[in-house]
Amino acid sequence: MIRWPAYLLRGVAGLAGAFVLWLFAAWPPPVWYRTHWPAETAFQEMRRGEAQGRRSAKSLGRRGAETQARLYHPVPLDSIAPSMVDAVMAGEDQRFRDHHGIDWVSLRHALGYDRDDFHWASARDRRDLARALSHAWARRDQLRGASTITQQLAKNLYLSPSRNPLRKVKEAVTAWRLEAALDKDRIMELYLNTVELGPEVWGAEAASELYFHHPARRLTLFESTELAGELPFPLRSNPGYRPARMLHRQQLILAHLRGESVVIPPDSGLGDVPDTIVPAPTIDSLPPVQAESLVPLLQNDSGKAGQGDSGVAGRPDSGTTGP
Repeated sequence: MIRWPAYLLRGVAGLAGAFVLWLFAAWPPPVWYRTHWPAETAFQEMRRGEAQGRRSAKSLGRRGAETQARLYHPVPLDSIAPSMVDAVMAGEDQRFRDHHGIDWVSLRHALGYDRDDFHWASARDRRDLARALSHAWARRDQLRGASTITQQLAKNLYLSPSRNPLRKVKEAVTAWRLEAALDKDRIMELYLNTVELGPEVWGAEAASELYFHHPARRLTLFESTELAGELPFPLRSNPGYRPARMLHRQQLILAHLRGESVVIPPDSGLGDVPDTIVPAPTIDSLPPVQAESLVPLLQNDSGKAGQGDSGVAGRPDSGTTGP
């Protein structure tokens, strides 16, 4: 039997303890967000640093510094049109109400394990899972697409867009902690107020005011699916920039909301499109078949999405920001 020196054992134990501490470190703790808004998320801080770096580079080049003000106006969930909630769940996390932070079904499918059941006692299931895991790196794009709304919120609040596998493990642990501390409506409320929807545009309220000139309470179905269609690339695809990518994804979300069986990929599938800034698409600019299918939706949606509340009670202290 190998006898390990005491100092080596202590070193290993110290490293293990440090890893666990890092894994669970999150400030403020998730329970804080039951009653507070984040003053600045980790993602917002990262973007602010990037903007400052660009301004410094422009100043050094004597081209002048341009300032992009942060747009961030958190509002209660009942101040956001229900169509926005539906569109985001359709595009980003269709089983949001059913999972506990990790969507194991989507994760298995992303790995290439297509059956809906799995049993450790089954040799066939273990063999098929091992085969799927062996191709995990080749399917990394699909795995990124299996990220839930809770995981995206964990990333927005605490982490970064790094693709480091250890960072993804921390994202999963943080998502589980958010689900344990908050109910689904509060998670959705935080997500819709902190999600990136353009350069320095954070949340549905700020995006609605910027792109459509009215509050998020009045978002129509068509506008909601435009905003949801930005994801997961809001800097490259939004109502003011590269709308072809956004329009393609919007069509898939609308088809899903109509009850059609469609697969919404993590990317729009369009690849790179020209860097030309063009106007946001209108119903007249769509191909005849697409325009024809959208007319009933737009007519049914007219004046409806912005009426009333989503049924979620607002919090009396929901205007309080975090540290």
